[in-house]
Amino acid sequence: INADWRVPQNPPLSPPMPDIVLATLNAKYIHASFGLRYLMANLGELRERACLLEFVINQQPLEIVEALLRHEPRIIGLGVYIWNVTQTTEVVAMLKKLRPHITIILGGPEVSYETEQQEIVALADHVITGEADVKFAEVCRGLLNDETRMTNGESSPNSDIDSSFVIPHSSFAKVIAAELPPLAQLASPYELYTDEDLKNRVIYVEASRGCPFTCEFCLSSLDIPVRAFPTDPFLASMQRLLDRGATQFKFVDRTFNLHLPTSTAILQFFLDRWREGLFLHFEMVPDRLPEQLRGLIRQFPPGAVQFEVGIQTFDDATSKNISRRQNLDRLADNFRFLREETGVHIHADLIVGLPGEDIDSFGRGFDRLVRLGPQEIQVGILKRLRGTPIVRHDDEHGMLYASHPPYEILATRVIPFEQMQRMRRFARYWDLVANSGHFTGTLSLLWQNEQSPFQQFLRFSDWLHAKLARTHQIALHVLAQALFEFLVKECALDSELAASTLEADWHRTPSREALNLRGHHLNAKTAEKRGNQRQARHTHEAAARSV
Repeated sequence: INADWRVPQNPPLSPPMPDIVLATLNAKYIHASFGLRYLMANLGELRERACLLEFVINQQPLEIVEALLRHEPRIIGLGVYIWNVTQTTEVVAMLKKLRPHITIILGGPEVSYETEQQEIVALADHVITGEADVKFAEVCRGLLNDETRMTNGESSPNSDIDSSFVIPHSSFAKVIAAELPPLAQLASPYELYTDEDLKNRVIYVEASRGCPFTCEFCLSSLDIPVRAFPTDPFLASMQRLLDRGATQFKFVDRTFNLHLPTSTAILQFFLDRWREGLFLHFEMVPDRLPEQLRGLIRQFPPGAVQFEVGIQTFDDATSKNISRRQNLDRLADNFRFLREETGVHIHADLIVGLPGEDIDSFGRGFDRLVRLGPQEIQVGILKRLRGTPIVRHDDEHGMLYASHPPYEILATRVIPFEQMQRMRRFARYWDLVANSGHFTGTLSLLWQNEQSPFQQFLRFSDWLHAKLARTHQIALHVLAQALFEFLVKECALDSELAASTLEADWHRTPSREALNLRGHHLNAKTAEKRGNQRQARHTHEAAARSV
């Protein structure tokens, strides 16, 4: 993960010495922890006795431990995810060596399943599985009440440890299953976004939880039924965020367009309050886009809305293997509408390594998706997330996964390890060249005369890796030079056409200095502004084509 080194400036949410510290390690500084804010908001009377700390995974575990212990807490609650479990395990191990009397409570998707197999669970005092918004407060309340009774003389404290720091063995089990909380009764977390968050970080929001589908690779398939937050209070929270200057809203709902009245109400809300710079991200069901939604979507300006569309596979047999349902004809019609009649930015997902699908089948699906014209195609490598039923295919399809996070597929019966490595490089280079928006004009030169985009880009991927022997830390000007060389020498493309197209792509970012591929030095100096850079580059390219 290309994590940001910046350390979040934690909000002053509590007194200097809180009893409860809520913490997690985010992948990047720009990701504000939505889950911690829900826990904090729902602590009730304990909220004044708690604080919230956020770190990033590139920070040293020793520094994180020092920051946690500085608050002298009685309870530490840690959010554990696939991207931070390795570092968080090290943090918990050190905490337990240094302050064994501090009660450590874990929560999050990574520790909600297969708990008996995990080192971090063995180290911690308690684990709350599932949606812990209310249960965490309940457990903290019970632990602190036990401490109060003990310090009042109802039991004898350990003579070797200051009793003010002791939480005795509680009546709570090691693993505590949280009941689904009534969404209408949850306290809103949105006021806990600070002004710095609103200015510099991704603001996560949700209008619903759960997913109606049963895709076997996805944790959301375990979250049934779909439950919605009451619309009016939710929109009131969005209004308060807008009033405070929020401009970017990332909805984490798995199926934003599932319930038509709610999705239309939300789109209409933001459309009525539209202002320059507003950006909305939604995950959508790809084959469900009725006219009521289409009419609203048409009214948003180009680049203002992004739809994340999980297609995953176009192969019918593979879809059946993973219990996935989708209408591909309707999906294609919705893509046509979005690309031809709206300015929506489409981020579409395909997965390599699904049970039964070989590279040729994946390639046919990739070509089909390229023809549908999304601005970004995220090529994902299958992960074996804890708790998902994808493991039922292991024997039949020879599914071999890495034992450590992020548990990516290493090989299947039809994709050996060496070919899976090719696909990993394909995914990485596609992200650098295509999804980045830096080379949107040049990209189509890679496949001329009805050639397969998949086969041509795989050929480029193999050539680029042979040339550079790396997939990361590739400067943009090096990538541009490599593209030029491949197009001219390997594809026999006219050098003037290749150079002029690449230069046009390069200079769509005004701050870049001259690029001359016909003999002069390549200067890669850039100074792009923060924000939705990829979406903006794709939007500029679309505008240029329409002139």
